[in-house]
Amino acid sequence: MEIAALSEAIIAGDRRALARAITLVESTRPAHRAAAEALLEAVAKNGREAIRIGLSGTPGVGKSTFIESFGLMLTGQGLRVAVLAVDPSSARTGGSILGDKTRMERLSRDPSAFIRPSPSQSHLGGVARRTREAVALCEAAGYDIVLIETVGVGQSETVVAELSDVFLLLLAPAGGDELQGVKRGIMEAADLIVVNKADGELKATATRTCADYAGALRLLRRRAQDPSGFPKAMTVSALEVAGLDQVWAEITELVDWRRAQGHWQARRAEQARHWFQEELRQVLLARLAAPEARAMNAQLAEQVAGGQITAARAARDLIARIWPEFLAPAQPESLDAKRDSA
Repeated sequence: MEIAALSEAIIAGDRRALARAITLVESTRPAHRAAAEALLEAVAKNGREAIRIGLSGTPGVGKSTFIESFGLMLTGQGLRVAVLAVDPSSARTGGSILGDKTRMERLSRDPSAFIRPSPSQSHLGGVARRTREAVALCEAAGYDIVLIETVGVGQSETVVAELSDVFLLLLAPAGGDELQGVKRGIMEAADLIVVNKADGELKATATRTCADYAGALRLLRRRAQDPSGFPKAMTVSALEVAGLDQVWAEITELVDWRRAQGHWQARRAEQARHWFQEELRQVLLARLAAPEARAMNAQLAEQVAGGQITAARAARDLIARIWPEFLAPAQPESLDAKRDSA
């Protein structure tokens, strides 16, 4: 399918075309990358925006159950929901180990929902490298809400905050992490802390856990883009579909306030700058992985291993050989020159 026809099909809401487009942008082949960039430029012209909701949490906390129940509630309100689930990757093949789509069976059958699992591969931070571009495609396809589920590996998953408008941290009751709220990292990035599994015998424990986190949040400095009372902690039961409407109410309140105060577009612009820098780094790394660079890399690596040259000097020499106009090998400054400058 030509790029023009594919972009028109995506804008028309064709789910099959959207799936093909995400496969295209996730491809690492040079020809596919050129086509993906042309496609993204074409669909960006329609100017559609969705509410991007990032969701993270430790494995076993019930992220898939929460997303399915939450997504079904939203589609029941007439909204279109896209779910981008980033799965842990096999160290051998690079493919997904888990199948999030199979664990959201009811939501996957909903005509107003679209679910796309993607392997994280070697990308750190809980999301796949091309998740940002997949979000843009889902927005162009007319989805009102885009849920971004991270791998779920711990407190380092803050990259999703650079993709989302609202960041939810899903936690389990009695997880032994009640005091983690005083630490920086993922707690500081969260807009809402949602304690799941507040049902049955765990209901009272979930309430206590929520209170502990609410107290921890009060120790954090309030962010300029937050209204009074945010970030918040609350309890839900994804299994019993309890508390999900309150979560949605808090999200809409936060989104409406940020839009009214001008923080929404400012945050989107800041995220665009972040991903420009990230893409620039990836392009440079790809250049270093080219065949001619690999040969020089191997040669310098042997010299470093043999103690003939330091790692820092070898890295500068490699960059200087690839881009001589960009970075020449640094010349050591004499001690006399340092004393004169001081």
